[in-house]
Amino acid sequence: MIINSKVKLISKLALLCLTILIVISGLGVYWKHQSRFSDNSPYRGAQYTQNKQFLDGFDKFYPGPQFPNSQINGKWQGWTASQSMWYYNTTQGSDLIPYDFFLFLEQHNSNELFRSEKNFDKFRYIVQKPTESNPDGLPLGFVKDEYLGKSYVGLTCAACHTSQVVYNKTAIRIDGGPAMANMDMFMRELEAALSATLQDKNKKHRFIANVLNYNLKQGILGQHNYDNEQAIEADLHKYMLQVSLYNYINFSPTEYGYARLDAFGRIFNRVLQHTLNKKQLQQSIAESFDGATASELLRDLNDGLVDNDDLPRVFDRLISQFDLDPDSVNLVENMAQLRKLKEILFNAPDAPVSYPFLWDIAQHDYVQWNGIAANAGVGAVGRNTGEVMGVFATLDWYESKNGTLSTLIGGQPKNDNGKYTHFKSSVDLTNLRLIESQLKDLTSPMWPEEILGRIKWQDVKAGQTLFEQHCGSCHLPIEATNPRRKVVAQMAKLEAIQTDEKMAANSVNFKGHTGILEGIYLGTDVGDILLQEQAPVAAILTAATRNVVATPDPDKGWLANWFDWLYNLAVTFFDNDIKQSIKRGDYNPDTTANPWASLLAYKARPMNGVWATAPYLHNGSVPTLYDLLLPKCDAKQIKAGEKCRPEQFVVGSRLFDPEKVGFVSDGYEGFIFDTSKVGNSNAGHEYGTKDIQLHNGQVLPALTDKQRWQIVEYMKSI
Repeated sequence: MIINSKVKLISKLALLCLTILIVISGLGVYWKHQSRFSDNSPYRGAQYTQNKQFLDGFDKFYPGPQFPNSQINGKWQGWTASQSMWYYNTTQGSDLIPYDFFLFLEQHNSNELFRSEKNFDKFRYIVQKPTESNPDGLPLGFVKDEYLGKSYVGLTCAACHTSQVVYNKTAIRIDGGPAMANMDMFMRELEAALSATLQDKNKKHRFIANVLNYNLKQGILGQHNYDNEQAIEADLHKYMLQVSLYNYINFSPTEYGYARLDAFGRIFNRVLQHTLNKKQLQQSIAESFDGATASELLRDLNDGLVDNDDLPRVFDRLISQFDLDPDSVNLVENMAQLRKLKEILFNAPDAPVSYPFLWDIAQHDYVQWNGIAANAGVGAVGRNTGEVMGVFATLDWYESKNGTLSTLIGGQPKNDNGKYTHFKSSVDLTNLRLIESQLKDLTSPMWPEEILGRIKWQDVKAGQTLFEQHCGSCHLPIEATNPRRKVVAQMAKLEAIQTDEKMAANSVNFKGHTGILEGIYLGTDVGDILLQEQAPVAAILTAATRNVVATPDPDKGWLANWFDWLYNLAVTFFDNDIKQSIKRGDYNPDTTANPWASLLAYKARPMNGVWATAPYLHNGSVPTLYDLLLPKCDAKQIKAGEKCRPEQFVVGSRLFDPEKVGFVSDGYEGFIFDTSKVGNSNAGHEYGTKDIQLHNGQVLPALTDKQRWQIVEYMKSI
């Protein structure tokens, strides 16, 4: 009895201590993150610009004091200025290049800094003034990340999901709006800048001197990346190779231009790059090349790796063995081998889509253009983790004979070497949770009549009736400011909606080597599947993401990181109103024969704030709302001079067209969007362009031009 009493007492004390630790940890996290809203910079840090190329310079900013009706209770789109600033400048764990490299890197063709306002305005990232939370005046969506004692520059959610609309020299900030950014151009010019710095002695000397001097100053404050020139030059080579390899792997025959990115294709490839193991790389080489070439590549691979090394990034280390010097006599042969190997191991990210807008994102049951990600449970954290992995999170995955709770949650079996993979990374789960939580408060932007002109309210009622007749069955209305609102995605299968199928088809058809994830069982809506040597990349991404989420933050002590990990997942789960549910709409259901059949569809969502989300359709192939209500051009219409959707138009300017509702698409030098190219079709979604036979036998006639304009006025108002 005495022993039992002591056991009970010890159990109670242990439980009490655990409770106290959880409470202290929770209070610490709460206090830390409640104090984050301290940057209340005027005009949300906006930097006035004059841009002759894109014609969208501005000297006034909305929302702001000069526009008394621009904010409700100090908020625009449900956020205060300090909430916007926190969103812009909060790291999610993205580590593109060392932070000091970004500060002092010069452009490849001049001595001007790569990060100059003019250069980033060319990429169409939004330039910002230095503020409390952005002291170096980084472009909007670029931020310093601290990981294992070193600092990096990386991208935040805001880089791709913040936009501006410019009209009459006034910029309107749209939080959560689709960016105009050209990330592909940015990455290619970053590679060129790094390469030029290595090759130009004067550039390299200035760069190393500036980085070293900066680190000496930072060292006084107790934090620095480098203390000698050799380390700086070594990392310059390292990051040049990383950026170059990223661009090479992700080359797309379909040029993206502005306002688009094949984010999923690039995320898929980055995951494949890190999950590939030595065994499967050896098999790919042996199966794909003739005997002599295979033997040479295998020798190069083994020379670059230690015995039995099965760690990720083996592809990177194989590439480092290639002689790619421009003066090499073997360059053409080496490039041909590398190209063939790339085609075997990776998929071309050739389905660029518009950046999705984020208001109501936390209230959706399924997200992304084809509903690939469920929001239920802790799904939002997993979805955002996959996104960070795609935008350069450091993935320090390593092997050990010892399993942990993380490997158990990740569903890992031992690999052929009797080891487990530990998915250590820079992904910041705490900030991902907080960002998703704040997005619950984000609301769609209301049409600012004092800037863009008054809505023709006499046409809105008629437009609403027409919209409900032609569009309302898919684009359901919601109470845009109701904090308890939920958004049910309405799916439409490809054969019904008939828009460009490339993005949806790639998400299902892309396959890759499972590598370190081979042997994991993965749950689907129709049962578990076993990841064998080859699997759909969507499944590989899901398994990798699950293991990263299951791994605590390595930047903290053992106890703190496990408490934070448990706290983040628990809060995410219990704070999420979205429960698991079946998809709605007209789509092909998942089956045991095809567990991803439902992804061959696109999602319709409510139209609140749609005026601020041009260009339209999922691939950005239609410039304005008015053009979207026109049919796709055919030879007869073109010959007859009838109105139809533009076959080509210019993208890049933020100058707004308040009549047709979209960005101005001619009269300046930008990216020419050609709808005849693969992935760029503007076909489909032609509702209202032809007579429709209703179920009751009546005919719903095609829209007249007057009716199109009435629908446009209605969509301005929601």
